[in-house]
Amino acid sequence: MDYKTSGVDIKAGNEFVERLKLKVPTIGGFGGMFKVPRGYEEPILVSGADGVGTKICICSRLRDYTTIGIDLVAMCVNDIITCGAKPLYFLDYISTQKIDDNLADIMVGILKGCEIAGMELIGGETAEHTKQNEYDLAGFCTGIVEKTELIDGSLIQAGDKIIGLPSSGVHSNGYTLINDMLWRQKIYYKDMPELLTPTTIYAPLIMKLLEEFPIVGMAHITGGGLLSNVSRCIPKGLKADINYNSWKLPEIFQKIMLAGEIPEEEMINVFNIGIGYCIVTSPNNEENIHNIIEDLGFRSWTIGEVVL
Repeated sequence: MDYKTSGVDIKAGNEFVERLKLKVPTIGGFGGMFKVPRGYEEPILVSGADGVGTKICICSRLRDYTTIGIDLVAMCVNDIITCGAKPLYFLDYISTQKIDDNLADIMVGILKGCEIAGMELIGGETAEHTKQNEYDLAGFCTGIVEKTELIDGSLIQAGDKIIGLPSSGVHSNGYTLINDMLWRQKIYYKDMPELLTPTTIYAPLIMKLLEEFPIVGMAHITGGGLLSNVSRCIPKGLKADINYNSWKLPEIFQKIMLAGEIPEEEMINVFNIGIGYCIVTSPNNEENIHNIIEDLGFRSWTIGEVVL
């Protein structure tokens, strides 16, 4: 009896790491290292951890793992930039039944996501769990921001405008409901390939906006829907008034809503419904921010305002 027959192939694991080193030469040690950038007087490190949930089940059914790594990076980095933090580095955790070629596809996506976000992959862990049927992914990232430039929502006032940025689709939340819907309604996964569209990484756009305009609050629209996530960045005594007619519901959500016979209220409470990220700013900056966003190739809408 040996470790391999028990389900863990040490040789395959080592070979996987060596192949990965060809693209990321710095990994493989006991700890990942990163030099703190200069130029900060009181640097604040901002860290976040997240996963991709049951979106990984869609990858399994469609046998396509080429973009799920982008989702993993996006779910983490989109959280930390809400504080105004510049992304620095990323670590991953992958749990799998065995080392196989799908891991390489996952890692390609992670590296692509890090490239888009402007941060480095400095380490991670790949674990073999023989009793596990699906892969499980977790990511961890850290960014940096000057203390005086930290965005915590404390400067938000009544009358401030809420600007919404479009999602690329479902992103990485609500897939337990989607998987259940597909099974109950006997819908083939291949009939909705857009379910694998990777989550938008907003970091490059947000970093550019922060150079140009004061932003007093930001929200990454994840589990729980639009209103609950926007509310997380707004101080007590104030609330977000969202105009759900400010943008058109993307086709993918219309398909999910009809196919699953899902009530509109449930859609709003579960999915991003087309808005993946929100910015809160003074009315004086509203038009200029829209113009910059358009110049950078994005769309945006004023979807509401902060009220008493």
